[in-house]
Amino acid sequence: MTALLGLFRRDFRLALRQGSDTALVLGFFVLAVVLFPFGVGPEPEVLTRIAAGILWVAALLAALLSLDRLFQTDYEDGGLDLIVLSPVPLELAVLAKCVAHWVATGLPLALLSPLLALVIDLDPVAFPTLVLSLLAGTPALSLIGSVAAALTLGARRQGVLLTLLVLPLYVPPLVFGAGAVEASATGTGPRADLLILGALTLTALALCPWASAAALRLALE
Repeated sequence: MTALLGLFRRDFRLALRQGSDTALVLGFFVLAVVLFPFGVGPEPEVLTRIAAGILWVAALLAALLSLDRLFQTDYEDGGLDLIVLSPVPLELAVLAKCVAHWVATGLPLALLSPLLALVIDLDPVAFPTLVLSLLAGTPALSLIGSVAAALTLGARRQGVLLTLLVLPLYVPPLVFGAGAVEASATGTGPRADLLILGALTLTALALCPWASAAALRLALE
C-alpha cells in the first residue's frame, strides 16, 4: 500500500510540477465549449438543447490530450522496467497511475464544468447532475485510455493511434453521461443513466488495469 501511495504521489506531483497536462486539458475544455456558440449560433434555445452533448464531447476530447504521456515518460527513462520488476503487482501500479491521471485531469474538468455550462445556457437545474455525471464517468475515460496508451506505447505516431483506438470505446460513457444531463434538464430523471454510467466505470475498474498491465508486459519484451 505504501508503494502504491508513493507511485500515486509521484505521478500527481509530476503533473502539478510540470503543469502542462492539467493546463492543457482545462484550456482545451474551455476553448472547445466557448467556440461552440460561434459555430452553431448564439440562440439560447439551440444551445440549451445541445448543451449536455457539448460539455461531454469537450470533456471527452480534453481527456484524450494527456493520455499518451500516461506511461511514456516511465517507458523512456526506464522507470517502467522498475515498476514491472517491483514486488507491487503491475495491475495495482497501473491503477495508481490512472487515479493520479484522473485527479490531475478528470477531477478539474468536473469542477470547472458548471462555469462553462453558463456559457452555453444549460438549465441550472442540471448543474448537479452534470458534475455528478463527470465525476462518475471521467474515471472510466482514464481507465479505458490507459489500455490504449499501453497498447500504443513506443509507437511512432502514438497520439494518432491512441485516438483511433480509444474514441470508439468512449462512446458508451459519452451517451449515458450526456443522457443523464439531458434527462435532468428536461425533468425526466437522470437516475437510470447515472446508474449505467457508474456500472461502466466499475466494469472499467475491474478490467482495464489487467488489460493495461498485459499490454505493458508485451511492450517491454
